[in-house]
Amino acid sequence: MKKALLLFLLICIHQGLRAQQDSQFTQYLFNGLHINPAYAGTKGDYYIQSFYRSQWQGVTGAPKSFSIAADGSFYDGNVGLGLIVANDQIGAQTSLTAFANYAYHLRLNDEGNANLSFGLAAGMMQMGLNGRKLIEINPGDGAIMPYASQTKIYPDARFGIYYSSKKYFAGISATNLVARYMSDKNSNDFLVPVPEPHFYFSAGALFPLSDDIHIKPSILVKDDIKGPTSVDFNAFFLIKERVWIGSFYRGSYNIHNRNLQQNLPVNNSIGLITEIFATPDLRIGYSYDYSLGKLRGYGSGSHEISAGLYINKKDYKKTRLTRCYVF
Repeated sequence: MKKALLLFLLICIHQGLRAQQDSQFTQYLFNGLHINPAYAGTKGDYYIQSFYRSQWQGVTGAPKSFSIAADGSFYDGNVGLGLIVANDQIGAQTSLTAFANYAYHLRLNDEGNANLSFGLAAGMMQMGLNGRKLIEINPGDGAIMPYASQTKIYPDARFGIYYSSKKYFAGISATNLVARYMSDKNSNDFLVPVPEPHFYFSAGALFPLSDDIHIKPSILVKDDIKGPTSVDFNAFFLIKERVWIGSFYRGSYNIHNRNLQQNLPVNNSIGLITEIFATPDLRIGYSYDYSLGKLRGYGSGSHEISAGLYINKKDYKKTRLTRCYVF
């Protein structure tokens, strides 16, 4: 009976962690490369950015994520190349991913302020489970409880399309397109999560309210096929091209009427986001998420910081507002 209970609990943990295999970053709008390979090179500069996120502060085993990304524009802006590395830890589960990104940008008008980009990314995912962090119900049952770390390495690919004009942007992308088909379901390390495909849709706009203030509303839809659909609603103000300040609401919805667990927690949250151009080349961001679901009484929210650096930045004094993705 205890063996069956332990196995059931481990499977539930395994299934519950599948829904957040892709890194979650609230500040994805400051670097779309994290969700769409077609974003590579769209800033027109060489750009390096890192994120660190500590989710659900105060909750044991809560997610922690770190990533670093670099991308640039080549061949007169027609090609974008990028590299992104991310590390995640959720309880006993760990993942390390690395992807090389390629994007081709098509100019849709003579002014060059409307572009359609196609992106591909290829790389690897190392998924792991640290058995030493699991709590054993039936001591000595090594046939079920892994006592050491188990890891699997999967090749993987991503695809994306991105459109941007003077005022609007929109993108669709898909991740984890190969890994699930490369897994060995008969392997003994069956508790190591198998990456599931994720699909993203993003859209937004940049409107001037005055010479010094712009507003940027946006939306991000995330879906992993098996779980609830997550939707982010964002609204930002850009002040004198130096300071971003905004807020967001993130909700989970059973849009496709999937047969989800009845007690599956709904991770709705609200939060604040800010980013400043500390210098013309350096961007620093911070965001705070506050959970509206069952976790709100157990933690102090989620914190995220980011830092981005332009290298050999171009002079956008006359043109930087012609493409809303520059910001």
